[in-house]
Amino acid sequence: MQRRQFLKTAGLGAAGVAAAPFVSSAHAQETYTWDMVTSWPKNFPALGTGANDFARRVEQLSHGRMQIRVHGAGELVPALEVFDAVAAGTAEMGHSTPYYWRGKVAAAQFFTAVPFGMTTTEMNAWLYHGGGQELWDEIYAKHNLKPFAVGNTGPQMAGWFKKEINSLADMQGLKLRLPGLAGEAMNGIGVSTVNLPGSEIFTSLQTGVLDAADWVGPYNDMAFGLHQVADYYYTTVWNEPTAAVETMINLDAWNSLPEDLQDVIREAARASNLAMFTEFAYRNAQALETLVDEHGVQLRELPEDVIQALYESSQEVIQRQVENDEDSRRVYESYSAFQKMMRPFSDIGEYAYFKGREQAGN
Repeated sequence: MQRRQFLKTAGLGAAGVAAAPFVSSAHAQETYTWDMVTSWPKNFPALGTGANDFARRVEQLSHGRMQIRVHGAGELVPALEVFDAVAAGTAEMGHSTPYYWRGKVAAAQFFTAVPFGMTTTEMNAWLYHGGGQELWDEIYAKHNLKPFAVGNTGPQMAGWFKKEINSLADMQGLKLRLPGLAGEAMNGIGVSTVNLPGSEIFTSLQTGVLDAADWVGPYNDMAFGLHQVADYYYTTVWNEPTAAVETMINLDAWNSLPEDLQDVIREAARASNLAMFTEFAYRNAQALETLVDEHGVQLRELPEDVIQALYESSQEVIQRQVENDEDSRRVYESYSAFQKMMRPFSDIGEYAYFKGREQAGN
């Protein structure tokens, strides 16, 4: 009788063990096909291909259970309407950059770039370890969105100018494409700024609608041919010492996913964040050499009085924003405290190394 009871219990146990993989296997057969709208031309180097890369990682890590159809700017929605489209559920995902939405969510700008702010390494540390992601989640949730960093351009150039800048007086009245907090700071020193999709910059410079334009850096700037319509390339990094690229997910769609696929997206985002940053570092070095050696581009640094004026204007812009927007105040308090904490090690680490390397003639 004991033997029969053992076999009966063992049989039930075996049935129970067999049932679990069956349920798991059935769960694993659930598939999701999402649309992702972007602010970049289809397959545009690094940014557009970065969206493709992220989608590919999600499909691979999910073993095909999740597929993302990537749409270039203008295919489903215009480049600067990605935020609204994803919030409304027109598409489940978007691929863009947070400071494009400053008119809707003022605090979003701090999640892309802050003039004279943190580097890419510092920014990622804040997002992953310093509470930045939690603040970003909280603010975007008010708009039915879930955000992740999925890339970074690294430090961006100060931009292309059709005339040489020798003093602050030369900046007065210029029409410049520059988004975010840096754009507002430029307005404060007598420049008139606008935010245009990247695809419109070349024509705007060529026709005189713009006198100058910021885009990204050598790799992406050369892809748009900006060296053909402006002679002077300003290298002084002040505006975007880092520039984060985001994916935003409709919050209802995010909540509908099983936990394992949420983890897939989270890890794909981390991998894509690193992949884009390292690609930009490599491709920018190559493109800069081509621009200078083959196209004769003239590199310049902004004059000291321009940089000083921009620093003062940046501080005024930030102060004004945090006084007028509670979310901006909370985000910037976290951001600035983290930057202050990181500064001593950054100074004795990479910054000291760069100075030492230069002094050694390497």
